[in-house]
Amino acid sequence: MIMQIAIIGAGLGGLTLARVLHVHGIDATVYEAEASAAARTQGGQLDIHEIDGQVALAAAGLMEEFRAIIHQGAEATRVLDSSGAVLFDEPDDGTGGRPEVLRGDLRRILVDSLPAETVRWGKKLIGVEPLGDGRHGLTFADGSAAISDLVVGADGAWSKIRPLVSSATPKYVGVTFVETYCYDVDERHPAASAAVGSGAMFAMSPGMGIAAHREAGGVLHAYVEVNRPAEWVDGVSSTDAAAARAYVAAEFAGWATELTSLITAADTAPVARMIHALPNDQRWDRVPGVTLVGDAAHLMPPSGDGANLAMFDGAELGRVIAEYPGDIETALAEYECALFSRSAAVAVEAHETLDRCLGDRAPYGLIELISGGAA
Repeated sequence: MIMQIAIIGAGLGGLTLARVLHVHGIDATVYEAEASAAARTQGGQLDIHEIDGQVALAAAGLMEEFRAIIHQGAEATRVLDSSGAVLFDEPDDGTGGRPEVLRGDLRRILVDSLPAETVRWGKKLIGVEPLGDGRHGLTFADGSAAISDLVVGADGAWSKIRPLVSSATPKYVGVTFVETYCYDVDERHPAASAAVGSGAMFAMSPGMGIAAHREAGGVLHAYVEVNRPAEWVDGVSSTDAAAARAYVAAEFAGWATELTSLITAADTAPVARMIHALPNDQRWDRVPGVTLVGDAAHLMPPSGDGANLAMFDGAELGRVIAEYPGDIETALAEYECALFSRSAAVAVEAHETLDRCLGDRAPYGLIELISGGAA
């Protein structure tokens, strides 16, 4: 009898799982709420690490495709103070182990590597019901339904699958990132372009900062980071984009204009991303026929590890399913045992990284982290 594997969510973790299963000759179906692969922009650049993200891509047989989408030179990193003075500047010499790629490009090569019917677009999950013996009934907003022998929650921070195994819910960590974009930057935003440089720029101080990446096509993608209560976000949500920009920029009074222009002169309305996290030691008892990958399993502050960890989760889950044909519960138990230990350690590091960026020692704690020495 063929096992019916349902993966909820076509993010990087769910797609990596589907691809690794396909490599091993195992079919799975990915159910995704978005209408198509092009329904929305997939976010900015990701640095893909040798120890996890690249391991996952190798297991998926996609290293050649990965190398073709690398943004050359984007590993350059600089740290500035609020006046725009450069405190740390590390060029991309081509020897680093964390090449940068656009999330959308990475997702595309994963989608393209799967048989056409693997991803079912426009399938917003609205209900999941245990049927016994590890099987689950799934219902979708379009009125369709499915039954799974294994359901994998790859559906992110607000996972609808997580409640099957855990009562934990994400909590606001007291930090909000405000996202902006500037386009055609060398011509239209030359001062900001020069400040950011060829890769990543971090201008940090205790409680607040501005981070930006140079992306292909003359794009600066910035995240304005602030320690603020949840109510502060209401001012960013204004339908008046100019008022929202002014509201955010007011927090950075006295900062260099080449930095604040990433807010005031942005070509997009600011979008607030409240940062939530699950407990660092998030784990659950083995529940037949269900497990989690990525943010659904271990949501943590952004520190460069989330996407890498999600892909590694997917690759590892695919590997153990292939290693234990006909014994899915042994496979899931082995996967989760390693998952809990791995994700707890990375979660602690993620909170430490956030503190280095915005804590009392910013920006020097961040410089120590990047350089591996004292600042």
